[in-house]
Amino acid sequence: MANRETSWRLFVALELPPPVLEALASVQAALKAQGLEGLRWVRPQGIHLTLKFLGETPTSRLDELMRALEEATAGTGPLRLALSGLGTFGGRRGPRVLWVGLEGDLQRLAGLQRRVEEAMARLRFPREQRPFSPHLTLARVPEQDSARVAASLERATREVKVPPITMSLSEVSLMRSHLQPSGAIYERVASFPLQ
Repeated sequence: MANRETSWRLFVALELPPPVLEALASVQAALKAQGLEGLRWVRPQGIHLTLKFLGETPTSRLDELMRALEEATAGTGPLRLALSGLGTFGGRRGPRVLWVGLEGDLQRLAGLQRRVEEAMARLRFPREQRPFSPHLTLARVPEQDSARVAASLERATREVKVPPITMSLSEVSLMRSHLQPSGAIYERVASFPLQ
């Protein structure tokens, strides 16, 4: 019987400090109080800033991935970012994702994301087709509910205020996603300091 290679579902992200996660949890609570409890909420401890989704990746590639990420993150320095307002992504059928925006070192963040994207492209990971749009996902809107909650979502994103918390992010993480019926659980595989 052939020995099947193990694969992990991986992504590259900036993890957020506990005070920011607590602030995001309070924003989620305020949004739920606006009648939006039916959305698929991201667990506050799982909210992160994704730089690159890699998908199912053989564990035999971990060493080359880590070398490439070490090179891509070198010389960046810590990033200062702040939470900034609520918004949604979606199309003609209505909103699909509810998010918190970011402000601060966005140009340096975009440069870091480009270097990560380039490093992963050299390892034959498909390039992201959409432009990088830094955000923190709070909830996903079930497709069947999108039109029904559109007006409530629009009102809530105007009324609920996001605290302007500033953070300094000083490392990039290679993360593993464990898919569970109750939602994904994330585990740090490795981290790369931004010096």
